[in-house]
Amino acid sequence: MSAKTGPLSAAERTYQVIRRQILDGGHAPGTMLGEAALATEIGVSRTPVRVALARLQDEGWIRIYPKRGAVVQGIDERTIAELADARYLLETTAVERAPEALRQRLASSFDELITQQRAAFAEADVARFIELTLEFHRGFVEAGDSQVMLEMYSLLSDRHRFALFMNSSHLLARCDEIIAEHEKLVEHLRSGDAAAFADTLRGHIAENSSPSQGAREAGPGFGP
Repeated sequence: MSAKTGPLSAAERTYQVIRRQILDGGHAPGTMLGEAALATEIGVSRTPVRVALARLQDEGWIRIYPKRGAVVQGIDERTIAELADARYLLETTAVERAPEALRQRLASSFDELITQQRAAFAEADVARFIELTLEFHRGFVEAGDSQVMLEMYSLLSDRHRFALFMNSSHLLARCDEIIAEHEKLVEHLRSGDAAAFADTLRGHIAENSSPSQGAREAGPGFGP
């Protein structure tokens, strides 16, 4: 019999709230976060805020300046390039190894995802589109039927989400091209043409991974 999961501690809840706000673009790179303001917003004392901020600094999402507050960190160009390389390797390797039955099953599910992506763009719902995009690209790694590769890809998801939110205006500007690229990726997955998939993915990632102006000006990138 498994143990029941109790309510989150104030520090854990505070950590999750602030972290989600950072990942979803609620706190843009360069934003100064103050303990008092965060405590009031979240409805906790300053102690759990202080604990949460220390944890977020350890993860590289913020930098704490004593007696001043914490500054949200951006993603530098090197980090974005390394993220793109890692995603490319995992997605292409998985598709190259994908068994036929799994490829066909995933390709069919991707058709519906693309329909939902198109609807999100029509409503200018960037947050919804980003969640669908993360699910979409993770699906290519699922095609490889490797738990280890999925675990590795999961480690990249928060950085990927953060980068997409920082680049949201660029995504909206390229909405038609992005949908067309996604359709081509699914077409290559369905046909089993791993070389064409890799070629399309390379261009797709390059077009959508360029750091936004805000990210470039936000200062040092974050660590692992």
